[in-house]
Amino acid sequence: MPKSVTHPPRLDPLRLPTLDEGNAALLTPGSRVEGLRFARADLDGRMLAGTTFSECSFEDASAHGTDLSSAAFIETAFSRLNSPVLSAPRSRLRDVTVDGSRIGAAELYNAGWQSVHFSHCKLGFINLRGAKLRDVLFTDCTIEELDLGGADALRVAFADCSADKLDLTGARLAQVDLRGLQLRTIAGIAELRGATLNPYQVTELAPLLAAHLGITTED
Repeated sequence: MPKSVTHPPRLDPLRLPTLDEGNAALLTPGSRVEGLRFARADLDGRMLAGTTFSECSFEDASAHGTDLSSAAFIETAFSRLNSPVLSAPRSRLRDVTVDGSRIGAAELYNAGWQSVHFSHCKLGFINLRGAKLRDVLFTDCTIEELDLGGADALRVAFADCSADKLDLTGARLAQVDLRGLQLRTIAGIAELRGATLNPYQVTELAPLLAAHLGITTED
């Protein structure tokens, strides 16, 4: 069997130290928060733009309508996050895990992600237009629409995931593994260069590829 040339995301295990209990009511925009655990935090409607979280955990948190523009999350874990509407454009995630969570509409354009793992999540419309993604893994996630238009993605992979729509218009891909993503439709098929597909996916995409190349197929 030939050796795979597709490199998986480089993810280091997230090991948090013993955390103190945090009070979400005390969070303010632009502050720096370190080494705190937030259990059942109510962040609904909060303005937390520019806040930096380092070595923190959020468990059973609610973040509906939360403004996290330009916020940063470093070595932070989310478990069972519920966020029907989330605004976090230009945010930064580094060494972050998101597990068992539900996110509806998320504005994450121009974000920067490095070493990020989403697992067992239900995701609605995820807007990552213009984002820079490095070493990102989605495992057992159901996605309605993933918009990577204009994104720069390196070593991004999917395992046991499905998406109703994937938009790659203007994206730049390298070592992006789509073999574990069951797709219904794809936009921006011209930007698939740099992606890895399995033979079945290539067959399914053949009509779109032919149309893009101006090929007419007739019996």
